[in-house]
Amino acid sequence: MPSKIKTPVRRILIVDDHPMMRTGLAQLITHERDLKVSAEASTAGQAIDLVAKHRFDLALLDISLPDKNGLELIKDLRSLRPEMLILVVSMHDEMIYAERALRAGARGYIMKQEGGQKFLAAMRQVLGGQIYVSESMSARILEIFSGKQIGQGGSPVHKLSNREFEVFQLIGRGVSTRQIAEQLHLSIKTVEVHRANIKEKLGLKTATELVRFSLRSMDSQSQL
Repeated sequence: MPSKIKTPVRRILIVDDHPMMRTGLAQLITHERDLKVSAEASTAGQAIDLVAKHRFDLALLDISLPDKNGLELIKDLRSLRPEMLILVVSMHDEMIYAERALRAGARGYIMKQEGGQKFLAAMRQVLGGQIYVSESMSARILEIFSGKQIGQGGSPVHKLSNREFEVFQLIGRGVSTRQIAEQLHLSIKTVEVHRANIKEKLGLKTATELVRFSLRSMDSQSQL
């Protein structure tokens, strides 16, 4: 009688500062025979410690964490464990964040409001060696990575460098220039240069317009 081939169980790390989100993902995964939640983290620091000590097949990662920029965390985790796959699970608009997450080393991006079956499909697609993004995003990603120009309909936020984007996010959270400098280990003058570049790239004339634009952008993505 032929022996049955045992399906390997893939070890999952959940990184999210919302306890309800971690619980929901863990409950979803618990019912799957080939997936197992091996650990959970609520901060970037906890995630780095866990990944340094243990091996995971896949990290489900929220890029909005209290102690570190999520895009930088992706790079840190990839540096520690290049073989570990990362699927970003985020409330933030994929049209703004997905490209940056993939360039940082993630293998997929899914919005938190998607249903359970889509989450499982995304996990298995990434574990199967493919990249996962929504259908509406996939054509855009292909154009970006093939070096083609994106049409005029895209968000001007895409024009920002990763550092400018990080400063832009902090402005949207109401963080002052001095606090941004301290948090990012930059001089105040450097932050002011970044702010000037951001205004120019976004077509904004005043500091007030910049604050309003960034607050609107962050506000529209923080409803979950």
